[in-house]
Amino acid sequence: MAEHHPELSELWLDTPIGPMRAVADETHLVRLEFHDEATGPQVTEAIERNAPLMQIAAELKAYFAGESADFRTPLRIEGNALERKVWARLLQVPLGETCSYGDIARDTATIEAVRVVAKYCGTNPIPVVIPCHRCIGSDGSLTGFGGGLWRKKWLLRHEGRMRPVGLFAL
Repeated sequence: MAEHHPELSELWLDTPIGPMRAVADETHLVRLEFHDEATGPQVTEAIERNAPLMQIAAELKAYFAGESADFRTPLRIEGNALERKVWARLLQVPLGETCSYGDIARDTATIEAVRVVAKYCGTNPIPVVIPCHRCIGSDGSLTGFGGGLWRKKWLLRHEGRMRPVGLFAL
C-alpha cells in the first residue's frame, strides 16, 4: 500500500533579513528557509486557502515588526529522536535570551556530543520559529548559523529590543 504524502504549498515572504520560503501541507508548517534571492511567486490562489501558510505569514510579519514573538502555527517536525529533542529544547529558550550548545547537550543527555547539537541546530527545518539562532558558543561567540552569521546577529539584536524589561517583564 502506497504511503500518502500530503500536498505541499509554498509561500515566499519578504523579510528584513531577505526572502524566506515557507512550506506547509494542509495543516502544518514543515519548512522555513532563508534565501538570498526570491525565486518563486509571492502568493498564489492555492496558498490563500492554506491556513498554516497564512498564519505563519501573519506571525512573521508581527515578529519582524517587533510586535510579537508568539508563534502558534502548527509545526510538523520530522527528524530522528535526538534532533526532535534538541529542537524541542530550543523552543524553550526565552525571547531575548541565549543558551550554549553545551547547555542543550546537557539538557538533552548528549553531553559527549556538543558537535551533534550544533549540527542539529544547523539542520533545523524551521528557523526563527524554532530559535536555533539563540544558541551560541559557550564563550559567548556567535558560531555557525545556516542562514549566515549576519542573520543570526540581526535576529538576536532584534529580539533584544523586543524583550520586555522592568515592570513589563514576566
